[in-house]
Amino acid sequence: MRALALLLLIGLTTGCSSLSYLHHSWQGQRDLLARAKPLEQVLQDPATDPQLATRLRHAQQIRAFASAHLLLPDNASYTRYADLQRPYALWNLFVAEPLSMEAVPHCYPFFGCIAYKGYFDQASAETAAEHWRAKGMEVYVAGIPAYSTLGWYDDPLLNSMLHWNDDYLAELLFHELAHQQYYVKDDTAFNESFASFVGQQGLRQWRAAQGLGALQSDPRALEREFVQLLMQAREQLVQLYASDLADADKLAGKAAVFAQLRDDYQAWRNAHWQGAGPYDHWFAGELNNARLLPFGLYDQWVPAFAQLYAQSSGWADFYRRVAELGELAPAQRSAALRQLLAAPPL
Repeated sequence: MRALALLLLIGLTTGCSSLSYLHHSWQGQRDLLARAKPLEQVLQDPATDPQLATRLRHAQQIRAFASAHLLLPDNASYTRYADLQRPYALWNLFVAEPLSMEAVPHCYPFFGCIAYKGYFDQASAETAAEHWRAKGMEVYVAGIPAYSTLGWYDDPLLNSMLHWNDDYLAELLFHELAHQQYYVKDDTAFNESFASFVGQQGLRQWRAAQGLGALQSDPRALEREFVQLLMQAREQLVQLYASDLADADKLAGKAAVFAQLRDDYQAWRNAHWQGAGPYDHWFAGELNNARLLPFGLYDQWVPAFAQLYAQSSGWADFYRRVAELGELAPAQRSAALRQLLAAPPL
């Protein structure tokens, strides 16, 4: 009944043009929830693959740690398992104007405006992308292994969350639970950066609690180098679009930035791998503003939250300080985050 009331309210406030998307979303969410089974039921089923059972037991331990030690919400989320029979939970559509690094927002009652729109099947996302492309916009469709309903539903574990190793699973669970811990409307970069920091810091504490110790080398170091290449190009484009140049000159400068990005990636890849590199697929598609959007959203404020955590007396104090930031007006919030970025490490 709660879900039906929410669906009706959204339909009344967004107009008929959004009803097909709302139907798609409701059907996708309903199908996901219908597939979810209690973990204990899956674990006791003799037909369950032993390797899957091992991963699910590990997930149970991670879930308990999240609430007991990271003070993340203690609820029924991630106590059930759903096999979606597809590689991703969602496909997110990012849209940007040709001369802007700001995402075209997608707005919803209760949840506010976010920088992407999620679809439960790739074909629907690609169809929507073509609609925006026909309007002269730049688009990017990305597969997403998990998402949070912010506590509206008890989010289950998904098969799409289990493609990677246990460290990745722990970081992902902490990230998604962080969205339930705190969420501010209309600020995707704040929400995603906060959740990314909780995931990363939570993973460090989880490994320590398991006696695994600190990682001798950062398994995601090369990934972070790759992201840094993209962030540098993104910053160059932000400055270019904010300049007083004519649009034609901005477009020429944009083409030069993307050409340089390709060259920089080739040099970086060749320094680490012979032949194909693991990120070649990303460069196989069209390089445009929308393709760079996710990297600014998920990483922009992570160092600021790390500094805030260092200033805090523990997780409860950290969440209190995060909530105080979230209550600020957007301009004041950004200024406070920039001040945290500029602060010397503790």
